[in-house]
Amino acid sequence: MPFTNVLQQPSKTPPAQGSMRRLGLVGLCFLTGCLVIPGAVIAHEGNNTKGSESLSGERVLIGTVEEIRGEQAKVNTGEGQPRYLPMNLREEKGLPPLKNGDRVEITVNDQNLIVDVHLPGEESHHRTVHGVLAQPLVTGHEKAVIQLKEGQQESHKIISMARSKVASIPVGAEATFLIDEMDQIVDVTFENQTTVDKAQHLGEKKSPLKGNFKKVSGVLKQPLKNNMIAVQPDGGKEHQYEVRPLIQEKLKKLSSGQEVVLFVDDEDKVTDVAFVEKD
Repeated sequence: MPFTNVLQQPSKTPPAQGSMRRLGLVGLCFLTGCLVIPGAVIAHEGNNTKGSESLSGERVLIGTVEEIRGEQAKVNTGEGQPRYLPMNLREEKGLPPLKNGDRVEITVNDQNLIVDVHLPGEESHHRTVHGVLAQPLVTGHEKAVIQLKEGQQESHKIISMARSKVASIPVGAEATFLIDEMDQIVDVTFENQTTVDKAQHLGEKKSPLKGNFKKVSGVLKQPLKNNMIAVQPDGGKEHQYEVRPLIQEKLKKLSSGQEVVLFVDDEDKVTDVAFVEKD
């Protein structure tokens, strides 16, 4: 069995206080499936992570790749059961794929979900961003717009392993987002018990799945201008829609006369679009 090691990040929450907070999460678990819980921010200091931050409860597992099968790498970490790492985690970062015999450092969060995967010596720098989701996630939950406490907004891609967790955060609920060295969201947690309680009341504002959006099929009559487009639905009258900021770049490619399928949210704003590229 390969030598293994586990680095546990210490919690900053006193035991009694932590127990009170965990009790307060019971109701939230029904809302989010225990995907997010409150946590403090911890600063890392190491050869390749100096000044890097993490969320409370994160730990690093050291293991060895034993087998590559399809889109997964089987890793022995000495936990009794092997870990299976999706190969696209490193592909999303532009890092070389894992191979048999590689020693790997696996960062997991407080729910034992994978946050990051690196080879020893690779740069791994994480930072935290405090704010709220400014709008529901677009179709596929691949990007998020965060409204910072200072007022400005930041747009970030979300790694595949964190999308369902970020989507469980209601719009307007204060949270701490963990951003990796590629400027992608890799984890998220509520900031404190107050925001947990608030999230219970904001639950209906969670980002919907693609199937929950209204679909509008038709012909684009007016390309994107001043955040608006005009579409004539099949058999209907021309209608104007406001376009969410995250997909405006996508809509700039379209010209009048193109057939489109719009995905419209409950605020009657376009959150995604499907179309056929012109030759």
